[in-house]
Amino acid sequence: MKNKTIPSFSIIGLAIRTSNQDGQAAKDIPELWSRFFKEDVLSRIPNKISSELYCIYTEYEKDHTLPYTTFLGCKVSNLEEVPEDLDGIHIAENHYQHFTAEGSLEDGIVYETWQKIWSSDLPRTYAADFEIYGEKAQNPQDAKVDIYIGIH
Repeated sequence: MKNKTIPSFSIIGLAIRTSNQDGQAAKDIPELWSRFFKEDVLSRIPNKISSELYCIYTEYEKDHTLPYTTFLGCKVSNLEEVPEDLDGIHIAENHYQHFTAEGSLEDGIVYETWQKIWSSDLPRTYAADFEIYGEKAQNPQDAKVDIYIGIH
């Protein structure tokens, strides 16, 4: 875990409003991923900087216990061309605490890491948090997923 300042960036992809209450996010977020691949969103994102997938958690009502928005998409050079059926978001520069989830994605390594984050005393901003699924996440049995938590 280390602190890092990440410059502002933009994402185009799919978005859903969800909540961790009553396991709602555990249903909504996998459905979002399924829809992303079923609708071939990756190939329809204009001005992509890379094919790394970003799963962004933002627009928190207050904290992780209340509703928030999840975006799934790719980093883009600008938001000038957002297809009608997709969403775009700009994430402001911020300080982040970096975590890495390692192991089998099927074993819930990302969720386990989030449980540690939720029970920690990090000075979170609740502006934007995100996961990056890059090359190191391609092998689901031996994946590395970077998780960045916005902090004060």
